[in-house]
Amino acid sequence: MKTEKTNVMRILDQRDVSYDVHTYDPDSYPTGEDVAQALGEDPGSVFKTLVTVCGKTGEHFVFVIPVCAELDLKKAAKASGSKEISMIRQKELLPLTGYVHGGCSPIGMKKVFSTYIDETYMLYDRISFSAGKRGVQVTIASVDLFKAVEISSADLV
Repeated sequence: MKTEKTNVMRILDQRDVSYDVHTYDPDSYPTGEDVAQALGEDPGSVFKTLVTVCGKTGEHFVFVIPVCAELDLKKAAKASGSKEISMIRQKELLPLTGYVHGGCSPIGMKKVFSTYIDETYMLYDRISFSAGKRGVQVTIASVDLFKAVEISSADLV
């Protein structure tokens, strides 16, 4: 199935990062684990993008973790140098990032936020994440994510 290029794909093209595109019906695969299964991928190699806010400063942080894991907010706060962080409300996602729930990508947000990926990405040669649209994923060499977005590795789960 051919899909039109998303902003994520255009940025990957600009940075000379090769990628594969995978499409699926987002209504048929409601969870990240379901998406990984539909793609035939290890759920540990398929990542979701979460956006948080520091209660004290209002600063936002982005965390990229395996779809089969939960973000440890204490570890995330430590990685970001914050005392305490919490998840943003779903209704805040689109105006803040330009992405909808289920289509949020660490690449191509409206603003640049401090971004962290769980260190387990190193276990995989290739990782998948949202291409910026529900039902579309990209798979890239795990080391190439660092060419596409300023990101740090941390223990997050």
